[in-house]
Amino acid sequence: MMGQSGGGPIMRIFLVPLLFLAACNTPGRPFQDVPPVRMEVAGSTFDVRVRGELAEAIRINPQYAPRLGALEVLAAFAMAEVSGCEVEGVLGDQAVMTGILDCGDNPERGNPLWMGG
Repeated sequence: MMGQSGGGPIMRIFLVPLLFLAACNTPGRPFQDVPPVRMEVAGSTFDVRVRGELAEAIRINPQYAPRLGALEVLAAFAMAEVSGCEVEGVLGDQAVMTGILDCGDNPERGNPLWMGG
């Protein structure tokens, strides 16, 4: 026996990339039990989750995106469509964005299944 535990270097070579892949579409803590609504906007695909006056958009497609820029606008559009609310601001990076929602006085809005009306 070599006295090595943990699988050695070969196991690490396979385990590390697997851990990164597992985190690719993991929602933030406030959204963990919220089912996603998938939205495609201008070639970008997002999983959108809404909880109260916050929304989270996770970009799930591979795409060159060196800065938040245009993705912020696309994510805000997706969050507004799913929630039925206006998006007051977007924070985050190119992969995971959180939107601050203004749902007004309509109690139906802010529901992730709201579809207008």
